[in-house]
This record gives sequence, structure tokens and C-alpha cells, in this order.
Amino acid sequence: MTAPGPWRLPVVALFFGLFASTGLLAQETAPQTLDELLRNVRQAGEEVSKANQEREREFLQRRNERRAILQRTQAEVQAEEERSERLKTRFDDNEQELEELNETLRIRVGDMGELFGVVRQVAGDTKGVVDSSLVTAQMADRGDIANKLAKSTGLPSIADLRELQALLLEEMIESGSVERFPLEVEDAAGFTRSSEVVRIGVFNAINENGYLTYDQTDRSLKELARQPASRYLGTAKDFFASTSGNATMAVDPSRGALLKLVIRTPSFAEQVSQGGYVGYTIIAIGLLGIAVAIYRLVALQITGGKIARQLKSDQASESNPLGRILSVYEENKTAEIDTLDLKLDEAILREAPKLEAFQGMIKVFAGIAPLMGLLGTVVGMIRTFQSITLIGTGDPKLMADGISQALVTTVEGLVVAIPLVFLHAIVSGKSRMLIEILEEQSAGRIARRSELPM
Repeated sequence: MTAPGPWRLPVVALFFGLFASTGLLAQETAPQTLDELLRNVRQAGEEVSKANQEREREFLQRRNERRAILQRTQAEVQAEEERSERLKTRFDDNEQELEELNETLRIRVGDMGELFGVVRQVAGDTKGVVDSSLVTAQMADRGDIANKLAKSTGLPSIADLRELQALLLEEMIESGSVERFPLEVEDAAGFTRSSEVVRIGVFNAINENGYLTYDQTDRSLKELARQPASRYLGTAKDFFASTSGNATMAVDPSRGALLKLVIRTPSFAEQVSQGGYVGYTIIAIGLLGIAVAIYRLVALQITGGKIARQLKSDQASESNPLGRILSVYEENKTAEIDTLDLKLDEAILREAPKLEAFQGMIKVFAGIAPLMGLLGTVVGMIRTFQSITLIGTGDPKLMADGISQALVTTVEGLVVAIPLVFLHAIVSGKSRMLIEILEEQSAGRIARRSELPM
């Protein structure tokens, strides 16, 4: 073997560094000579060339596949564009043909077209009336002809028009009749049960429990969760119980609208409860004030009777204010006029507080009641505005309901204050009258005493 020339060593070192970095020259044992190193380099180069050829072949294969897919896609796009043009042309032709047919139909129909429009309108209105009628709850299979004609696109037949006429006449006749029939009714708890129903025209339906409401969705009758006031509910139950003759019945001509308003109207107990603790306090003050006023009126009436009997008697009695004043007069009748006058005034002053007892309390109650009502109203308005702050003003009913509840305490305060003012005036007038009788008798006694010779 010839020794390697100086030019071969750099070349071999370059190839060795190149393939050592890619891992292609990894061997179990390192080359011992330059010839072995050269063979390894050549062998690695051949392997790399084969790998590159394989990758090139795969690339060309994938390119050809993509090209075939592109050609097919372009062909499909072109076919769809051609189909779209054909469909557009057909659509335009159909539009033109449809216009021509509509014009031909209009010419051939003539005045019948107006009749068709009127029939459709009447059928639509009739369908709405029938669907919302109480008669439909009794006859659930009615109204099909109205629905058919309302949705029809052709001219109605004579039979259909007669059937629509019969439906209108049936609705008119049933609106003035009273019918009793069995029906499945949903009670207030949500359970369905068989019940006897009385239908009063198209206005109201009742059973043994009271008024019923008509659900247009499933064409059924349901018991109201809350019945109206007893004056309305009582007439309904009496009417249901009657089997012949005439009976009084509260009828809702609005087909349920007025009944819903009556139901939503709070009862007296509910209105009182809306006032809350402030309202209950006002009521308690009112009852206490009325009780005190009645007590004082009774006491003053009894005292007035005793005074009236004392006026008819010459014997002074200690059981009444006038008798006690006369006793003072008898004890001091020999005294000086000024002294006697002072003694009698003193006796009257002792009796006056007894006659005017609790009048101040009644007056205070009459003044406190409206103030507490105003307090409750302010508190209620604060709560209402807090609710508006949270949920907004989208629902005016919520705002109106909150304000109405807040004003309940004001009403309660005025309702309590007004009778208390009248009672205070009556009690104070009664006591003042009795005091004036005492003063009159005292002055009379002094006058007669002054006429006597000393």
C-alpha cells in the first residue's frame, strides 16, 4: 500500500466530520487505517444516496396524487358552475311562468278573488273566536272548518261556506245558552278529575268549587287558584246548585279579563297585612284609643245620669261630682262670699280632672296614627326604590304594586285618626258639658247666697 499523499488527508478528514455529525459513521469499532475509513465513507455515501432517491420518489408520488386531486376538484367545480347556470336559467323560466299563471288565474277568477279574500279573513277571525270560546271546552272537535279555510290557497266550496256559516250560528246560539255537562277539570292542586260543569254562555264556567278558567292551549277548564270575593263566589255556588227557575249570577262579559282583575284585588285582610308591623301597630293604637273613648263615654254617661238625678234632689250625695260640690257649699254656706266662691272653685277643680280623664291620651293617639302611617309609607317607598335599583323599571306593575303597598300604612293611619278625632271631640264635649253644669250650679248657689242678708 502506498503512503497517502498530503492532499488525501484533508479530504478524508472532511468526509469523516460530515458523516460523523449525522450518525451515519457510527461503527462498533473505529477504522484502523485510511483505506478502511475511505470504504466506510463511500459506503455511507451510497446509503445516503439511496435514502435521498427514496425520498425523491415518495415526493414525486405525492405530487402526482395532489395534482390528480386538483384536476378532479377543478372538474367538479366546473361541473357545479355549469349546473348552477342551468338551475338559474330554469328558475328564471319558472318565475316567468308563475307570473303568467298568476295573471291567468287573476283574469279567470275575477270577482271570485275578492270573495276568497273575505272568506279567508272571516275564517281567520272565526278561528280566533272559536279557539278562545268556552263552548270549545265542551265541544273540543269544533272549529276545523275555520282553520281549513283560513289556511286554504284555493277557492272555497259551497259546502265549506255552509259549514262555516253553521259554525258562526252555533257560536251565536251557544253564547246565550246555559249548559250543564260532565268534563275533566284540573283542580287548584294540579290534579285532573271528573267534575260537573255549568257553562253560562261564552262568559263563565263554574263547578261546585267556584269559577273556572279556560286554557286555550289545551282547550281545558281549570279551577282558579284563588276564587273571587265571597259576594261573587256565593252567587256562583247558588247558581250551580239551582236546577230550575231563575238564579242570580255574576257574569264576566270580558270572558275572564274582569275576573282576573277581581282575583288580583287584595282582600281586606291582605290589605291590612301589607302594612306590616307598622300597620299592625297603628291598628292596635286605634283599637286602644277607641276602647278608651268608649270607656270614657260610658263613664261620662253614667256620671251625667247621676248629676241629672242630683239636680232633682235637695239632698247632696257624695256619689256624684255635683253632690260633692253641694256638700262643700253646705259646709261653707255661712262663710264669706269670696271664701265660699273659692271653696266651690276648688271643689270644681278637683272634679274636673276626673271628668277629663284620658282625653289627652285619645288626642295623642289621633295624632300619632297618621304620623306612623307616614313612617310606614316612607319605609315602603325605600324598599320599592331598592327593588327598582336591583331589577330596573322594566315592569311598571312591580313599581305600582310596591307604591300601593307603601301607601297602605298611610290609609291605615288616616282611618284610625279620623274616628279618634271625632271620639275625642265627643268625649271632650261631654265632659265639658258636665263641667259647665257644675260651674253653673256653683255660680247659682253663690248668687243666691249673695242675695241673702248678712
